[in-house]
Amino acid sequence: MIVDRAWVERNIGFDPIEVQPPPASFAFSPAAQRRASLDELQRDIIEFDSEGPEGAAFLAFTKSTGLGRFTEIPWPTGLAPKTGPKPTGGPDAPLPQADVLVVTWTVDEGHALSRVLTPGKDSRDDYAPYAHNFASISRNMSKGSPAVKAHRLGAYWPTTIAGKAVLVFKSESHLSQDTDRRLPSDGILPNALVWKQIIAEVRPRLILTTGTAGGIGKDFEVGDVVVSPIVRFDSQKWLRHAPFHAGVYKSKPAATKFFNEATALFKANSGQLPSDNTRPPKIVTVDPATVSSSVVTTDFFGFDTSDNHFKLWNLGDASEMGDAVLGLVAEELAADAPPWLAVRNVSDPEIKAEGDIEKEGKIAAAIYKAYGRWSSVCSAIVCWALVAAL
Repeated sequence: MIVDRAWVERNIGFDPIEVQPPPASFAFSPAAQRRASLDELQRDIIEFDSEGPEGAAFLAFTKSTGLGRFTEIPWPTGLAPKTGPKPTGGPDAPLPQADVLVVTWTVDEGHALSRVLTPGKDSRDDYAPYAHNFASISRNMSKGSPAVKAHRLGAYWPTTIAGKAVLVFKSESHLSQDTDRRLPSDGILPNALVWKQIIAEVRPRLILTTGTAGGIGKDFEVGDVVVSPIVRFDSQKWLRHAPFHAGVYKSKPAATKFFNEATALFKANSGQLPSDNTRPPKIVTVDPATVSSSVVTTDFFGFDTSDNHFKLWNLGDASEMGDAVLGLVAEELAADAPPWLAVRNVSDPEIKAEGDIEKEGKIAAAIYKAYGRWSSVCSAIVCWALVAAL
């Protein structure tokens, strides 16, 4: 699928190039400018909260629906997630150990993941704050980064799936936001330090990094999920001189035992996805032998366009801005690294070129704000399937 301005108007209710949404519908105020930069649009995506005031303003202006319309998922008998009790440690305590560590990134991804995997607990309102070693790790973070603004590294809650202990973690640390777009003087990424610390504390048997991404190629629609044991850096900007700027990292293949069940469970909420979708959401499982199919981590707000503006074709199936840091850390940990997978849902498909990448960025951002939470419900269900099969 290639989406254009007419698609956005049909499915969301306005043309984001011709019509500027109300300033109140932006979480990051600079993104409300008519000529907002891609960096500003990306920050708005990270902080946009469909359950907050900006979400209310956006929903009122568009055809979008909020998670208040979420339909409870009819889990197979004995396999429903069971939300755990409140963690006993304070913000400065290490994370508890678990069989699986599931990490997500944006505010709306957190809402969706918590709705699916920790029923009754929301990542924004209920999760326990995590600030262990915050002063040390945040030393190289920019003053305006989400983690510094929140005074924590993330928030978390335990759950159980098929007898496995799972820790769901909403990160405030982001590769694209932690620094002032330069590699720290010591060459160490704050986000990598966060990964190393939480892996050492949780000691999981499996790590899942999950959330929204841009689909690469015409075959993807909003809600599709890419499950990849391969992540790679595509660094063209501030990380282009880093030793890992083009690093490719591999893990073990995904256990697909419950993928048919997961696909069937999408149906409960797939009615909230774009009406122009031509089919139900699908799961794409990346073969670890096929490097051209992967999750691509860019050091810029990249998304696929019909003119291949960012040269993403043949690099992978989905583009996002962080997962390759986990691959980098796993390579450094070597034999001590647990298996991991990137589980990315398509929040925006390929976008028809407009001859102006900032305008195309407005389209990508509008689609995310309309459907990012609903497409993330799909990837959260796939995370459930991967844990159940462990």
